[in-house]
Amino acid sequence: MNRTQDLQRLQKETFDICIIGGGASGAGCALDAALRGFKVALIEKNDFASETSSKSTKLIHGGVRYLEQAFKNLDFAQLKQVRHGLEERQIVLQNAPHLARPLPLLTPVFSWWEGLYFSIGLRMYDFFAKGDSLPKSRWLSKKETMLRMPSLDAKKLHSAVLYFDGQLDDARYCLGLVHASAEAGVAVANHLQLIDFKKDKEGKLKEALVSSTLDAPEASFSIKATLFINCTGATADHIRLKANASLMHRIRPSKGVHVVLPYEVLKSDDAMLIPKTSDGRVVFAIPFEGQLLLGTTDTDYTQLDKEPILEEKEVEFLLDTLAPYLAKRPDKSQVKAGFGGLRPLLAAGESASTKKLVRDHEVEHDETSNLLSLLGGKWTTYRYMAKDTIDKACELLGVERACQTADHLLVGGEDFAFEDWKIIQTVYRLAKDIAKHLIRKYGSRAHKVARLTQENVTWAQRLVDKFPFIQAEVIYQVREEMACTLRDVLARRMRLEIMDWEAAQEAIPVVADLMAQELGWTQAQKQQQIDDYLLLLQSFIKSAQ
Repeated sequence: MNRTQDLQRLQKETFDICIIGGGASGAGCALDAALRGFKVALIEKNDFASETSSKSTKLIHGGVRYLEQAFKNLDFAQLKQVRHGLEERQIVLQNAPHLARPLPLLTPVFSWWEGLYFSIGLRMYDFFAKGDSLPKSRWLSKKETMLRMPSLDAKKLHSAVLYFDGQLDDARYCLGLVHASAEAGVAVANHLQLIDFKKDKEGKLKEALVSSTLDAPEASFSIKATLFINCTGATADHIRLKANASLMHRIRPSKGVHVVLPYEVLKSDDAMLIPKTSDGRVVFAIPFEGQLLLGTTDTDYTQLDKEPILEEKEVEFLLDTLAPYLAKRPDKSQVKAGFGGLRPLLAAGESASTKKLVRDHEVEHDETSNLLSLLGGKWTTYRYMAKDTIDKACELLGVERACQTADHLLVGGEDFAFEDWKIIQTVYRLAKDIAKHLIRKYGSRAHKVARLTQENVTWAQRLVDKFPFIQAEVIYQVREEMACTLRDVLARRMRLEIMDWEAAQEAIPVVADLMAQELGWTQAQKQQQIDDYLLLLQSFIKSAQ
């Protein structure tokens, strides 16, 4: 991906479709449209996956909670959502095998009756997932459970139910979609915000006025397209009202937060599902990148101009939720990082709780402006959501072209073999954990990253001693993955920001030097990047304490 070249394309060419929003839904729509033969533009105000799509629980699932609600309330909409999620789960796993994999989850229970209840429920979950490759659920004895998760409180535990879902690196999966879109011919650009629309005499959208959000902005310019698609998640109403000020608000954002704890808190490669919480949600404790990810919460959120962040009371709620299951209570001092994100829930009346809103989606066409909006949805069903949207785009553009994304491998997924880490370790003389990390994050493109260590031997050095990230990744991310800021690298392409705030701070000087060399930053620009990002990280730490 080359941002400079794509910015020139965006200014000069006329597109069939211009997609606004570079999260999972926007990137999914871009890839789908390009594979159907459309000329496509994709723009993102911040960075790809910078909002909701990098702040999920990292699960690919049908939704155990939705299945329970479906049967308790005879709600067929919930059941439909579970079925679609489980169908898409297998596709998400197979199309990026380096970024997504099966994950075993335990549900600890404290009585025989509880075990029976969850065992039956998860057997039903298996039934709706029939035909996929994941192992089926089973009821574990207390001894089996303690062997798999030794941190549990053996005095309280009766047994556990084991089932499987999928896990993904959400930000890098989204980036994989963007990268695959670019290789399919899409003109893509991050840090490019929509200012306004230009309309024809009939009020239909014909151009999008955009400008850069980087420190040295390019002049504003217009992108010409026949059809514009709004994929901006929690901020979708902002774009809808720019196109047509008479439209009603449709999105009701819900905030969810996660905390990151040391791996030793759970001491298991299995995840844990906590089925009952004081706020009515389920909570997951999930191994991720050598740490333990705990979340999420569910509260209304209206300040869309501010990034949702982890707060002290939310830390306490999540630790209090996990504590009854463990022999040793987790301590607040163990929190290494955390993050907040927004769910773009479709509104269902002023009094409805966000916990009860279905994570379904809707493709809305505004006939007045001709804007197409993809509203709602969740990570697992991004491809299905994109298919619905581009099906509607085909209808509006007067063509019939079939979706081709069900078996389209993302960048790095082609010819992927995890065991190739041994080749990388041998050929490039890298440590075992580094070689495995490169294969897991870049797939078959890992060799391109490793090869940079021969261009400059210092690029083989770690950024931080206790993590497998190396300097060569920063170079690759700038040259091939459109990284433009320190946060682009440390939050989304490497995930260090969500894993360990102190480690992220430690990595800043080296990453800043490497990016400055590649992007031609002045000393003042580099220092501004450092100051801004340090201030941000410190605000996260202060808020969570």
